[in-house]
Amino acid sequence: MSNVKELDQLVEKYKVLKKEIHKVIVGQEEVVDQVLISMFSRGHCLLVGVPGLAKTLLVNTIAQSLGLSFNRIQFTPDLMPSDIVGAEILNENRKFEFVKGPLFNNMVLADEINRTPPKTQSALLEAMQERTVTAAGQTYQLPKPFFVLATQNPIEQEGTYPLPEAQLDRFMFNIWVDYPTFEEEMAIVRSTTQDTEVNIQQIMSSEEIMRFQALIREIPVAENVLEYAVKLVGKTRLNDTSAPQLTKDFITWGAGPRASQYLIIGAKCHAVLKGKYAPDIEDVKAVAKPILRHRLVRNYKAEAEGYSMDKIINELL
Repeated sequence: MSNVKELDQLVEKYKVLKKEIHKVIVGQEEVVDQVLISMFSRGHCLLVGVPGLAKTLLVNTIAQSLGLSFNRIQFTPDLMPSDIVGAEILNENRKFEFVKGPLFNNMVLADEINRTPPKTQSALLEAMQERTVTAAGQTYQLPKPFFVLATQNPIEQEGTYPLPEAQLDRFMFNIWVDYPTFEEEMAIVRSTTQDTEVNIQQIMSSEEIMRFQALIREIPVAENVLEYAVKLVGKTRLNDTSAPQLTKDFITWGAGPRASQYLIIGAKCHAVLKGKYAPDIEDVKAVAKPILRHRLVRNYKAEAEGYSMDKIINELL
């Protein structure tokens, strides 16, 4: 396998990359891992957590360490599609020209994505799936690699629009960002309440990222691992023969085929970063929660009986 050397290189780079990110980000090990796994799997991420947990800082730091162009869009209820995609304007020669919006970057942070109306959210759909933007009948390619990292505030408030299922499905991972531990918070407060300049080194180039993305897709997967992933997703569907009682009791809507695809790609990436050359069932389990979390819909009974999404997924595993 000629790729073994390159895969080992990826693991080395990954360790250096994490060290670099943790110069700025305290703790949040799992969050950093999951964001990076989704990036190397060509996936997008949804970061869910209350305000002030350094979600924006994390994305910015990762962009710097990967040498990617980065833009942050603050989603508000009056944001229009042209504000993010770009618009046609009359130039000085009285000709229409397309001025590219903030979406034309390698890494786009959609901050508080659930605050903007569906019309503007839908402008992201094409970008996330086809990596293109259509404006005034012209189709423009977005730069490669292209990632959308969206943040969402889980506190139900006025003025938020829940994301449509089709859009949620385009996010590979739904990453839950939790409060820091006591020790972590001490370290955060200590380092952020004084003026210290932290210089982030660029660890990878966009060409390397794209090469690693291709490498991960070339990794072979055993038949039993494929079967496990597809069966796991099947178990979440009500009318599937393999659906357990748990699904019938608590889930109204199961996961689609994208979940199975992402489970395999995510497992491949997880395996590689752990120094293995092929994924096993443990790797599928390791990425199952962030992949299934936003693809299943619980019913009232689940909420009433205190069955959280993660608890349901744990039992399915």
